[in-house]
Amino acid sequence: MGPRRATTLDRRSGGRVLTDVDLGAALRVCALDPVGSVLATARLEHARLVGLAAAGGVLWGYVHEGVLVAICWAGPNMVPVVPVADERVAQAAIESFAGLAAQGGRRCSSIVGPAPAVLAVWRLLRPAWPGVREVRDDQPSMVIDHSPTVAPDRWVRCSRSDELGAVLPACVRMFTEEVGYSPASGPHGPYETRVRHLVEQGRSLVRMEPGLDGTPRVVFKGELGAVAGGVAQVQGVWVAPDRRGERLSEGGMAAIVEHTRRHVAPVVSLYVNAYNARAIAAYRAVGFRQVGSYATVLF
Repeated sequence: MGPRRATTLDRRSGGRVLTDVDLGAALRVCALDPVGSVLATARLEHARLVGLAAAGGVLWGYVHEGVLVAICWAGPNMVPVVPVADERVAQAAIESFAGLAAQGGRRCSSIVGPAPAVLAVWRLLRPAWPGVREVRDDQPSMVIDHSPTVAPDRWVRCSRSDELGAVLPACVRMFTEEVGYSPASGPHGPYETRVRHLVEQGRSLVRMEPGLDGTPRVVFKGELGAVAGGVAQVQGVWVAPDRRGERLSEGGMAAIVEHTRRHVAPVVSLYVNAYNARAIAAYRAVGFRQVGSYATVLF
């Protein structure tokens, strides 16, 4: 066995900024809750390839008795991961992350992740970070790790790069309906770049049909927005308004599950607003079950 890799961790308990040499320990923390931590795990796996400096965020950690027990990714989204059974240690980790966030000022557009950690961090940050638009405090986290229980829609497939002209407007429309403002920032902006990358990576799935003018349009879509640690999280599920009520989401989600489990990851997850009873019923029909709850603070 070779020598242990250098680390910035020591026996002192407390919160601190982590570095590239701590990424292995941080990923081990995420592995304790692979579904809840998939957003952070995806960022850390990318950082392991390119380095934290190039990954677009900062990584904080909380050390207890020389062991890293909680982490928080602070980038465009802030994602705390606190899989700690000891309530006192968990609270200390939350306080350290909130303190580090307050020192630097708000640079993220949301805080998102498992509800207990997100809401605890937000309670401490609320006085320092005004301007919150919405707090979604109950978003069931659902998973499926077996074949779907309804027939997959055979017309759902991976989108192609030459279909970006149809896929991007559907993505913008979904985001605007869901969040309340358009993410579009002009040609080649961050949102278009992200959609393009998902299409190129085979992580954008659609059902296309001819529109009234014969031009292909998206009538159902979903993306594998985060893939890491054996989990693929579905995001951006959307059905064209004039096709809602036809159960396209059930067959479409079944197709996404089948494709994802065959080609991408064995576990498929998502989170959904608790008030969206229709979507929850559709996901349950496909075979998803609830395993926890997410929360999102939107700025």
